[in-house]
Amino acid sequence: MKNKKVAIIGGGLSGVYAAYLLEQAGFDDYVLLEAKEYLGGRILATPSISEANALDNTASLNRFDLGPTWFWPQIQPQLAELISELKLETFEQYDDGDMLIERESNRPVSRMPGYVHSPIANRLVGGMSSLIDALSAKLNKDNIVTNCQVKRLSIKGESIELLAVDKNQNDVTYSVNKILLALPPRLTENAIEFIPSLPEKTKHQWRSSGTWMAGQAKYVAVYEKPFWRNQGFSGHAASLIGVMGEIHDASASDDVGALFGFLRVPPAYRNSLSNEELKSYCRTQIVNLFGPEGASPKADFIKDWAQDPFVATDLDIQSHNGHSPAPETAVSNGPWEGKLNGIASEWATIYPGYLAGAIEAASKGVNRIIHTSLVM
Repeated sequence: MKNKKVAIIGGGLSGVYAAYLLEQAGFDDYVLLEAKEYLGGRILATPSISEANALDNTASLNRFDLGPTWFWPQIQPQLAELISELKLETFEQYDDGDMLIERESNRPVSRMPGYVHSPIANRLVGGMSSLIDALSAKLNKDNIVTNCQVKRLSIKGESIELLAVDKNQNDVTYSVNKILLALPPRLTENAIEFIPSLPEKTKHQWRSSGTWMAGQAKYVAVYEKPFWRNQGFSGHAASLIGVMGEIHDASASDDVGALFGFLRVPPAYRNSLSNEELKSYCRTQIVNLFGPEGASPKADFIKDWAQDPFVATDLDIQSHNGHSPAPETAVSNGPWEGKLNGIASEWATIYPGYLAGAIEAASKGVNRIIHTSLVM
C-alpha cells in the first residue's frame, strides 16, 4: 500500500487544475488517479487530422473539440486569467453571416440574418485539450496514474484506504488523509463504494445531480475550406427535424474548415445505429443545409457521451437533468465529515457544468484542504 496525504480522483479539468494548484503551493504529496488512458475527462479532441490521414501535419492545430468548446472571458475571468497565464492562443467563435433553420421536412430551409452573441464566445487554438496539455506539462508525472479506476473508499482510523484497479484488473491501494472528488456527483455515487456508507442526504443529493454532457453526442466534420462562409453563412444552423439540432462553425482558421453539431436524437436511438450510420445522417443534413460540398468531409468524428461509462450512468440517460443545482461540496456530518471535497464542475456554484465551473470548484476545494494541518 502506498501512502499519500491527498488523492485526486478524476483527471478531467478540475482534477488536473487541482494538482496544478497543489504543486503551485509547494505541495507534492498527492496522487491523481484517472480511469481512462488520457487526461481531460469530458475535454476531448478529435485525433489530429494528420493522424486521420486527411489533411496536413500541423497536428495540434488541427484538433477539434468533441467535448466543451467555448469559454466567455468577459464573464469568466478566473478561467480567462488561467488561459492567459499559460500563454494559450485564443480566438472568437466565428458568427459572421446568415444562419439556417430547418422546421419541417416539407418546407425549404429558412435563411435569416445571424445575430451577435453577447458575451462573445472564445475558443482555444488546438482545441480545449490545449488547456489540459499545458496544465499537465507542469505536473510531477510521478503523481499521475492513468488507467486506474477507483472502486472503494474505506475509513481506517484517521486515514482513508483507497482501492483502485488498473487496466489489467490488478488491485492498487493507497492510504490517504483527504480526497478531492474530481468526478461528477452522480458518477461518484454510482461508481465508488463508501465504507461506511455516506449519509442518505448526501447520496440523494449526488444521485439527483445531473452530469453535464452525459446524455449528449457531438459530430464534427472537417473540410479543406470553410466553404459555407463563401455563401454568406455563419455555419450556425438550428433544426427541429434533422439528426443534429444545433450546428456551428468549428473552424480554427480560414485554412481548414469544420462544422460541429449536437445530435438531437435520444441516446437509445443513437445506440441502435452504428457510428457510420450516424455520420451518414449528419453528412446528409449538412448537404441539405449548406450544399453538396458538405457530402465529402476529409474526416468526420462522433463522440456519444451517453455511451461513455466514465461519464454517463443509466440515470443520466433516463432523466436528462444535466442542469441541476450544485450539491454540497463536503459531507457535513458522520464519519466522512471533513474527509471528502467535491471539485468537479457540477459542484460549482456560479458555473456548474461549465469549464469555468471546474476551475471554480477545484480552487475552492484545494483552498479548503491546503490550510489544514493534515496537509501542509
